[in-house]
Order: sequence, then C-alpha cells, then structure tokens
Amino acid sequence: MSKFLRGTMILIVAGLITRVLGFVNRIVVARVIGGEGVGLYMMAMPTLVLAITITQMGLPVAISKLVAEAEAVGDRQRVKQILVVSLTMTGILSVIFFPAMILLAPFLSQTLFTDPRTYYPLIAIAPVVPIIAISSVLRGYFQGKQQMKPYAYSQLLEQIVRISLIAICTKALLPYGIEYAAAGAMLSSVIGEFASLLYLLYMFKLKKSMKVRAKFFQYVKAGKQTFISLMRIALPTTGSRLIGSLSWFLEPIVVANSLAIAGVATTLATKQYGQLTGYALPLLMLPSFITYSLSTSLVPAISEAAAQKQTLLVEHRIQQAMRLSLVTGGLSVVVLYVFAEPLMLLMYGTSEATHFVKVMAPFFLFYYFQGPLQAILQSLDLAKAAMTNSLIGAAVKIACIFALATQPNLGIMGAALAIAINTVLVTLLHFATVVKAVSYSVYVSEYAKTCLSIMAAGAAGYISFHHTFVMFSLPMRTLAAIAVTTTVYLLLLIIFQLMKREELAQIPAIGAFFAKKNRK
Repeated sequence: MSKFLRGTMILIVAGLITRVLGFVNRIVVARVIGGEGVGLYMMAMPTLVLAITITQMGLPVAISKLVAEAEAVGDRQRVKQILVVSLTMTGILSVIFFPAMILLAPFLSQTLFTDPRTYYPLIAIAPVVPIIAISSVLRGYFQGKQQMKPYAYSQLLEQIVRISLIAICTKALLPYGIEYAAAGAMLSSVIGEFASLLYLLYMFKLKKSMKVRAKFFQYVKAGKQTFISLMRIALPTTGSRLIGSLSWFLEPIVVANSLAIAGVATTLATKQYGQLTGYALPLLMLPSFITYSLSTSLVPAISEAAAQKQTLLVEHRIQQAMRLSLVTGGLSVVVLYVFAEPLMLLMYGTSEATHFVKVMAPFFLFYYFQGPLQAILQSLDLAKAAMTNSLIGAAVKIACIFALATQPNLGIMGAALAIAINTVLVTLLHFATVVKAVSYSVYVSEYAKTCLSIMAAGAAGYISFHHTFVMFSLPMRTLAAIAVTTTVYLLLLIIFQLMKREELAQIPAIGAFFAKKNRK
C-alpha cells in the first residue's frame, strides 16, 4: 500500500466529512442571516484570505516539499532547520498583518466595498491570521512526512467547533443587526481555527523526533541556505496564491461597482453577490475536497520520487491524479447539473441561485483538475510557471467581470460567466505547462468513456427524479435519484476500468473486499 494512496484516501474521507460539516455551517448561516447577511460575510472573506496568503508566504507547500526530500535521505537536522526558519517567518509576518487588518478595516468597508456594514465581519476575523500562520507550518510538516491523519483530524475538529458555535454566535448578535450576526459567524471561525491549532500542537509534541526550542536562535542564524531553499519554492507559490487572493479580493469590489454601473442598487447587489458566492460557488466547489486531497498528497509524493530519481513513478503519480480528478469531477458535474434546484431548496430553502449552478457546472469539470495540476507544477519546481498562468487567468477574469457585469441584460450572471472563463483558462494553461515539462500521454479513450458514463448517469438521474420517484417527498426523492445516478456512474467506471483495484482497495469500508480480490 503506497503512502500516496493511503494518505490521499485519509484526506478524501476527512475532506468529505469536513465539507459536509462546512455545508451545514453555511446552511445555518444562510437561514439565520439570509442572503444579505451572507453577502456581507462573503465580501469580508476575500480580505481574510488575502491576509493569510501573504502571512503564509506559500510556506506550507515549500515545507511539505523540503521535508519530504529531507526525509527521503534521513536528514533530521534539515527537518528541524526547515521548521525553525518557517515558524520565525510566519511569526514575524502575522505580527505585521494582524494589526494591519484592524487598521485598514474602516477604509476597506467604507471606500472599497461600498457597504460600511462589512466593517464588523472584518474586525471579527482579524485574530485568525496569527493562528493560521502557525497551524499552516505544522500542517506542512505533517504533509511532508506523509502523515495525513493529524492534518485531516485538525480540519474535522475545526469544523465541529465552528458548527457548534455558529448558531449561538449569529443568533445572539442578530438583534443588533445583520452586520453583527455576520461578525458572529466570523468569530465562530476564529475559535474553530484556534481549536485546530491546539490539536496540531499536541500532535506535534506527541510525534516529533526533535526539540524545536533547543538552540532555536542558533538554527535561525544558521538558516540562510534553508531560507533561500524555502523562498525558491514559496515565493512563486505565494505569487500564484497571492494572485488568486488579490483577484478574489478585487472581485466583490469590481462586481459591486459593475452592478452599480448596470443600475443595480447597493443592497440588491450585495444580495446577488451573496447568492453567487455564498450559495452557488460553495456547492460547485464541494466536490473539490477529493482533488484537494490529491493535491496535498501529490506534492510530497512527487517530490520524494523526484529526489530519488524515480522518473517512471513521477509519471505514474501524475497519470493517477489526472484519472482520479476526471472520474470524481465527472460525477460532481452530473449531480450538480441535474439536481441543482432540489439541492438549493433543501440546503438553503430557496432556489434563487439555481441558474448559476446550471450555467457553471459544466465548466467546473476543469476546476477539479486545477488543484492537482498546480500541485504537480510545484513538485516539479515549476511554481513560477503556475504563478504566470494564475496571473493571466486573474487578469482575464477581472476584465470579463467588468465587461459582462456592467451589461444590464447580464448583471450578476456576467460575473458568474467570468469566473467560469477563468476556471477553464487557468486549467488549460496548467495542463499545457505540465505536458511541456514531463513525458505525459493523454488517453483519449478514458475521457470518451467518462463522458459516456456522465451522460448515462445523468439520464438515469433525470428519469429517476422526474418520473420514477415522484411519489416521494422532495428530500427522499432527491436522495433516491442521486443514489441511482451515483450507482450507475460507479458501475460504468468499474466496467470501463476507469478505477483500478489498487485504488478501490484504499476506500474505507469497502476497500477490504477489493484488497482480497487483489491477493487472489
């Protein structure tokens, strides 16, 4: 059993639970504070992500890669050097950006977001910056050692704590106004992240093979070469994430101003943006926990193989990641497209954002490839190329938002189309870069078989929902039809051999059956 597959499956299972809990969290927020409150919440969120991106400096990926390489040759002193230098850097940066977020909150809320009520969510979320700065270093360390359980469990703990507090915080502050309730939702996130950090610190103390505090400053002073190695990977990685974060930061600003040009009132624009980014996009991104898990496992797996000069293993890992992205993304697209309206009704109590999901779902098949492709580029020391691709995509997205969202006949749908264009463009650029860098064969038959599976599963799901299970209540009818869709799709994957026995054997609960088949 490979560390790559085992780690990936652990992260996939944890990611599934985390995303489901995250959706419960979003449903509670949406039902308590409504579309306008979600709009305030989502307008403040990009600022947080931007601050975290700058604070992390791309170090989690760099730490994961360098620790994996050091572990491959058994250099424990190198591992400690990486940890010490990384903690020093993120500590300094978090001290800078934590107060900066608080000081800039009035300007951001009143001038850039055009809605002063975003001030309170911005203030509430600021304390999370130093917390995530430290936890990201520890997560990178565990990923580099290909120990995925601490990382996975910390994510689960964070969601459990957040979901336990979200209703309490939002309802307690709602009488004071929607902006205070949105701030309460942010506050529950801060407490959840803090609980996650405490768990990671405990696991690190339990599992570590060195004393980090011993001769800490000596390691800092002697860490020039380690610093350079980290920056060589981290800066281009930061560049890619910074571009994405800046793009997301600018997105609500450009959308709000574009909708104003189109004649949409500020309150309505906030609500529409909340429907797109708070209802539709989280649903579209829900399946990405699988490809995110692949991305997290790919960096150390490919880095270790490359450090040991195992070229064939590198190519095998890339093929494996692309095929798994294809088959999981295919199921996601068909479920989201066919069941967009009932899913919206069941989760949010409204179907207002259904049209966004239906329009964007086919394009998001490309999104499920994007994370693994970027991880492959980072593993192959091509983070700079990934950054360039992200920059091109971000520039095109912002330009398309302004060009399309200012049209009165498109409005907020123009922003949705711009996001879809960005997704397709960046993925294709990443793919072209990977193909240029390494030996990679595209198996057209696999893509053809997957398309056939998608169409057959979609047809089965549509017939089941609209004709077979019409006597059931909406929740039972939706679940039954999705079960039929998934079963048909999985059966076709097995028939077409798009899922290998080695991969199926890693799936919890049913994996033992396939493992026995392998031994036979």
